[in-house]
Amino acid sequence: MRLFILAVAAVFVSAPAAMAQSPASGSKPTLDFGFYRARIEPMFLVKRPGNIRCAECHERGAGALRFQPLEAGGAGWSEENSRKNFTAVSAFVVPGDPKTSRLLQHPLERDSGGDPFHGGGKHWSADDAEYRTLAAWVRGETRSAPRTVARIIQTNAAGDDSHVIDPVTNTVVGVINDIRIPHGITSAPDGSRVYISNEALHTLDAVDARSLSVIARVPLSGRPNNVAISKDGRKVYVGIAQAPGALDVIDTIALKNVKTVPVTGAIHNVYVTPDGKFAVAGSIPASAISIVDTSTDQMVRTIKMTAGVRPMAFDTNPDGSTRRIFVQLSNYHGFAVVDFASGQEVARIEHPPIPGVHAHNDGLQAAPAHGLGVTPDGKQLWSTSKVYGYAYVHSLPDLKEIARVFVGQHPEWVTFSPDGRRIYIAAAGDNQTFVVDTSTFKEVARIPVGQVPKRNGTVMLQTN
Repeated sequence: MRLFILAVAAVFVSAPAAMAQSPASGSKPTLDFGFYRARIEPMFLVKRPGNIRCAECHERGAGALRFQPLEAGGAGWSEENSRKNFTAVSAFVVPGDPKTSRLLQHPLERDSGGDPFHGGGKHWSADDAEYRTLAAWVRGETRSAPRTVARIIQTNAAGDDSHVIDPVTNTVVGVINDIRIPHGITSAPDGSRVYISNEALHTLDAVDARSLSVIARVPLSGRPNNVAISKDGRKVYVGIAQAPGALDVIDTIALKNVKTVPVTGAIHNVYVTPDGKFAVAGSIPASAISIVDTSTDQMVRTIKMTAGVRPMAFDTNPDGSTRRIFVQLSNYHGFAVVDFASGQEVARIEHPPIPGVHAHNDGLQAAPAHGLGVTPDGKQLWSTSKVYGYAYVHSLPDLKEIARVFVGQHPEWVTFSPDGRRIYIAAAGDNQTFVVDTSTFKEVARIPVGQVPKRNGTVMLQTN
């Protein structure tokens, strides 16, 4: 997919001439501010390979197009300043006529009818999605309810990219670049953004859903591991793995780190319970689970375990409240079962050997079992084994083993398609994501991804 830098009109020096022109026929449409703010303005914040963000030039008025100063951290603009930007950008548009609007024509390739020169470079052809979006706005299209599609996003722990997988075709349909050592992943409920923790820069990176480009990096209190989002999408909880550990709370509207919640130990993973009432964070060095009330963002209790806390999953009571926590532990080939209300461990299930399969004990990082998930219908618990390269499947609520499935070398993380019919398992040793049918327990596909795939997640992304 061709992307454009939208250093839009870096030499926009003849806006009055553009405004003097009119559409060939009919009255001029009205440019819609809602469409502009939701679809056009985010383009100015995208960092694309080899280029700076448009806002970095136009914030100082390059080419006569001047943006208002970015909010702290460079994450965007307030609505008041967005309206000022809207007025400034509109000066380079002929409503109803994309072909004579310098906002579109200046960065357009000459072979597609663009201007001879643009100081910010040529960035698209007339067939590119970004150009078509701009043209729709210029023609007067208003903001409609966004269409969303399900995607599986696979981060690659030894790379700077994350692969976007279509669960219908089981093919890679996009790549998120420029996030070194991507770790945890989640998305906004409306599908407008993806959030990925960046271990290299110690930031939470916000990714525009349409362009798949980073639009903001929010500084964190230390090196992050996994992330989780509140039910209303207004807060992202980031587990801080750097001692002494914490949960950083990110306001997704302001894209700011608004609170650092003290917890017990450095955090490996964090989850929001199915009912949305608690953020549950696990610590390896402290062998503890910290439970934070999401209404107050205060820690309310700690559950001590016998070993480091690694991936977790949850099942629920009939009223939707959390019933049990399933916990994979350091140096344990299986999982523990913890009653959520009492905080007591009530069972421990060890994965038995696979007959005829050679056990691998190198590179386990004290995590022989590292990948745990409950199907969306709450009827199965999947647990991966790095020792054997298999997933063990248990029925819920009785926790009887019902299947074993080969899922590649060093399986590290699991996520499900929204309907629960497929499970996606990151095989870190194979640089592939395995896809398995959850009813037949048969392998469906192996999808090549990046270097050492680990964490993955299921998201909904806006497409219009």
